[in-house]
Order: sequence, then structure tokens, then C-alpha cells
Amino acid sequence: METEKDAGMYLGFLVDRIHTTVLATIGSDGYPHTCAVDMMHSDDEGVYFLTARGKDLYRRLKDNPRVSLTGVKGEDTMSSVAISLVGDVEEVGPSYLHILLEANPYMYGIYPTEESRSALTVFRIRRGSGEWFDLSKRPVERASFSFGGFGERQDVYAITDACTGCGRCLEVCPQSCIDSNTLPYEIVERNCLRCGNCKEVCPSGAVVRRRT
Repeated sequence: METEKDAGMYLGFLVDRIHTTVLATIGSDGYPHTCAVDMMHSDDEGVYFLTARGKDLYRRLKDNPRVSLTGVKGEDTMSSVAISLVGDVEEVGPSYLHILLEANPYMYGIYPTEESRSALTVFRIRRGSGEWFDLSKRPVERASFSFGGFGERQDVYAITDACTGCGRCLEVCPQSCIDSNTLPYEIVERNCLRCGNCKEVCPSGAVVRRRT
């Protein structure tokens, strides 16, 4: 797990390199709703985006201030880097608006007048937990991070002392990320796809899925 200090690097990449994300919120109908939302600024307090107060997104954010998002950067799947996160949001209002508009001047083309921009307000994802996933490397690389005191929330596979060293998991691991130099074997988490193959084939039930 990365430290909160390291989280700033991932949030910066989300804003500067990925920028456009698919953001999910929960509607009054109980269903998740998605929309494309640009992440426009990040600092020590979180990551920022804007919307108009008349939009359904605004209403959903106010009714249930929790979001999840995913953004992908790359020419194709095998060259892509993805960042996903889940967290809590808060409306910080128009006081941050000039910062976001200066950093994202294309917004002036969408809301060209000061009067039209009066509808805009800014939200901040103030605390959250996320994951970096890099498919451009072999083996793949992943890292988890959190900010705002949210803490880590992820399910991982681990090998327990019940491991006999039979080697069945080594045969089915697509990323060859199981270290067999120790007993029990050890999964190298930063390279794991979390596909579950190792758990399915282990004859001794030594592979478990657990939340860290």
C-alpha cells in the first residue's frame, strides 16, 4: 500500500494525463449512473471537478456524496494505464472555480459568458482509495493508494501455511507472479491480475481471498 504522500503522484497523473474519467454515482432509483467527467485539479486536499447545479449529476452528488471512477490512458488495451478510485465528495462551491477554469480553458468554449458560468460549482473528492494498473509492462504492475484518511480497501489473494509446494498454481498464473523460493509460496501482489486461477487449482486450499 502506498502512503498518502505517494497518492499525490497518482492523483496528478489522473488530472494531467488521463483527465477524462467515467464517474459513477447512485441515483434516487437505487441504480448506479455513469457519466464522463474531467478531473481538473488536485492538491493536498483531494481531486476536483465541476458540474452545473441544474444537472442530474449535481442532484445525485448532493443526495449521496459517494463516487467511484475509472480513467484509462493509452492507444490500445496493451499500452494502457488505468486509475480507479472510490471515495467521498463534498461541494466546495465557486471559490475554486477560477483555478479549474484557468487550468482547463476549454471550459470557456462550453460556458462562454460570466453569466453562463454562474451555474457552475466545484466538487472535491476529499478522501478515497484507489488503484493504479499498468498493462503496458510485463508482468503487469499495480499499486494501491489512499488519501484523506480513507484507508485501504481491496481484496487480494494470499497463500497460507497450508501450501505444500506442489506447484499447481505456478502452472496457471498468467503473469508468473508467484514466488516459489519460499514455502509457503508467495504471491507478488504488484504483478497479480487477481484472476483467481491459483485459488481454483490449489489442492490443499492454501490460497485465500482476503481484504487488506
